[in-house]
Amino acid sequence: MNLKQLEAFVKVAEMKSFSSAAKLLYLTQPTVSAHIASLEKELNACLLVRSTKGVALSEAGKELYAYAEQMLELEQKIRARFGLGAGGRGSVLRIAASTVPSQYLLPDILSSFREKYPGEQLKVFETDSAGVVDMILTHKADVGFTGTVLEKGGCTYLPFYQDELVIITPATERFLSRQGADVAAWIREEPLILREEGSGTRKETARLLSRMGIDMAEFCIAAVMENQETIKRSVRSGMGISILSGLAAEDDVRAGKLLEFPLGAEGGSRSVNLVFDAAYPVLPAADKLIRKVKEIYKVKEIYKEKRPVR
Repeated sequence: MNLKQLEAFVKVAEMKSFSSAAKLLYLTQPTVSAHIASLEKELNACLLVRSTKGVALSEAGKELYAYAEQMLELEQKIRARFGLGAGGRGSVLRIAASTVPSQYLLPDILSSFREKYPGEQLKVFETDSAGVVDMILTHKADVGFTGTVLEKGGCTYLPFYQDELVIITPATERFLSRQGADVAAWIREEPLILREEGSGTRKETARLLSRMGIDMAEFCIAAVMENQETIKRSVRSGMGISILSGLAAEDDVRAGKLLEFPLGAEGGSRSVNLVFDAAYPVLPAADKLIRKVKEIYKVKEIYKEKRPVR
């Protein structure tokens, strides 16, 4: 088994076509077919299922694809680190981001990054904050963006943006009459729609409510949802209230579709963080992105999570 064979396999899997993969790799189709046949023979497994509709991964192929993609990206990291070029593919910077930074902060950050470094290739994964940290610690992503700090694994966090969590409610007369009143006096009475477990927004919501003397267990939980748009639509329809990033609620509040209330007198401020594993070799492109984020947001301080005592 060699990297050329794995590269051919990955391209066929992604393109779902031997001929398209051959064109991308500047190889003949028989050469690509020979690479795949050699892999299947060596592993004693059918990796690709051929049909009149195209090519699809078998179960064994899906398993190999996950490993092969990581091996090829590691090869690109080695080439980039030692200035060898990337064999025509270019290094890929893998970025994991939780929902709020992915949807509301990353587009501008990556646009600015690409303007300065047009040759860099980017691959973005959207997950929750716990998923981001897991991807960093398993080195499936080079840098991440989270809406909270998770005490696991000894990651390095760079807080770069202050986000405000707010209570959102339907824009009805009942809630309009509560504007200016102490939210702690009525919030427990309302059904609450929560983000999913692992969400930075959910973790920070619990922290901020606790600061107000409110336990999450006091609420009637109407639903748990992953998608912020679904949450906002559910709130608008009267299903309950929720606590979301002010960034996510801004357009609906401005349009009069939702009302927002601050989380107590102190507000609901939380840091959005860039996260990486400083103990692991950093891809040059990742270092450039970290510098770009510092430049955009004028950040100087870095918070390093303490590693657990063993």
